[in-house]
This record gives sequence, structure tokens and C-alpha cells, in this order.
Amino acid sequence: MKGFKVLSAGIFSSIQDQGRNGYKHLGITQSGAMDEYAYLWSQKLLNNQNSNAIEIMVGLKLEVQLNTNIAICGADLTFKINDIPQAIWQTHYVQKGDILSFPQRISGQRAYLAVKEGFNIQKKYGSYATTLREKIGHKIQKNNILKYKSTTKIETKRLKKEFIPNYHNTLNLRLLPSYQNNCFTKKEQEKFFNNEYEITLENNRMGAKLKGLAIRSSKGGIVSEGIAFGSVQIPQDGQPILLLKERQTIGGYSKIGTVLALDCFKFAQLAVGDTVQFEKITLEVAREKMLKFYTNN
Repeated sequence: MKGFKVLSAGIFSSIQDQGRNGYKHLGITQSGAMDEYAYLWSQKLLNNQNSNAIEIMVGLKLEVQLNTNIAICGADLTFKINDIPQAIWQTHYVQKGDILSFPQRISGQRAYLAVKEGFNIQKKYGSYATTLREKIGHKIQKNNILKYKSTTKIETKRLKKEFIPNYHNTLNLRLLPSYQNNCFTKKEQEKFFNNEYEITLENNRMGAKLKGLAIRSSKGGIVSEGIAFGSVQIPQDGQPILLLKERQTIGGYSKIGTVLALDCFKFAQLAVGDTVQFEKITLEVAREKMLKFYTNN
């Protein structure tokens, strides 16, 4: 079977879905698409079910070997077909011999390329998600063939403008106070919620170290415990770490709370030097927003 031939793998290109669950007791992390909003729209535009996509940061270049329909959502990475710029947040019909490229970042950090009916790749531990540090999934390399079935042309679908996000360089992260929140005094919490934090170079799919006014827990190390997506742990230097899709499964730092997953998806489109600020959210509001998101997607 043919598909896309990888002419250039770009930076951190990988096959992803919504990640794997139920294996944390084995030390296997969740992984999955960092920005589920963009990922899910790439699937929905093609009417794909439980499928996969390529998560792209920049530099990916592919040669089409079989006619198919694709959808591109997420960051603006100057998507081109045969060196001609194309719109994103929509479907495209591509034909044998076409060259797809993502040469330059304009806004956002991660784009998603989905193909009609998905890539022909085996699941591992119930998911297509790639976690390179655990050597699970499919590492995209030059000259790989990313296989799929040929499909006939479908009607072009576009996402309405009001649903297309604008990726800014500042973001409010809604945080549910939880975990060891009561180990941070009122003064420390005021500092945390009333100051901006900058994204540092220590920023990847596992988590992001932030830089700003240090806060301190009244408690030292804790017994290692499970870590939820979006947890904000405070190490000894007082600088928050936001834990993301490839976070470690257990950890022993105090955590002030957990960021709403929807905001973690937005965070995945920020770059080094961009800033965030935290605000409180209640459990009831968090539940309502997450239920609405997954019901609509």
C-alpha cells in the first residue's frame, strides 16, 4: 500500500490521536494530540471516526502517492500544495505527485494533517499516539511511507470563521484548586493568581517550566502520587511547571491545582517567551465546559 512519502520529517512530527488511557499503572503516559480542539476538527471535517493525524510543528514535506482527501487544522505553518499557499481549517483533495509542505511558522505551534479514513498504522496499547521517550508509536522519518487508502474527491468542507481560534501570545489559564492547594498560604496564592508567567525553553510535550514570581508551599516533598493532565506543580525553586500530555505518571512535588484541559489545548499553541496568567475556576463550571466540548466534538 502507498500513501505519503516523507521528503522531510520536519521538527517533532508524529502520529497522534486522543491518547491512551488505562496504562498509567504500567508507567505508560497518556500522550496524544497536544491541541485536541484542532485535532478533533481535522477528523470531523473528514467524517473520520476514532482515527489519527500527523501533529506538525514545522518543516514537514510530503509527496502524495495516492489520491485522497485531507484536512489541515491548527497552527498556520504556511501550508502549501506544490509551493502554492493554501487555506487551513478545511479539506483539500490532493493527487498523486502533489507535494505538501509546511515551511514556516506564522501563528500557533502545532498543526494537524488528517487523511480520509486515517493512516494505516497499528495501534499500540489501544492508541495510535506516539511517545518517543517510551519508544511507543510511529516516529516519522525521511523516506517513510505513511500508508492510507485512496479515496475519491469529496465536497470541500470549511470551518466557519467564528470557530477558528486566533493564537495570541498571552493566555489566561483557568485553574481548579486541588491536590495540595491548602499548603499554599493566602499570600502565596495571591502572588500566583496576580502575576504573569513566561514560557521558558524548558517546554515540550511532557510539560512547560514557567518563569515569574516564585511561590512557596508550606510543605516540602510529598509522597509520589498520580498526576492529572494540566497539573501545576511547584518545585523547590518556586517556578510553576504545567504538566501536559506526556507528563510522568507519578510525582512528588506539591501541586497548587489543575488547569482546565481546554486551556491546555490552547497552551499547546504558545511559544517560548509568550505569557500566561492563572485564574480560579470551580469544579461545577469545569465539568460543564468539558462536557460541552466533548459533546460537540
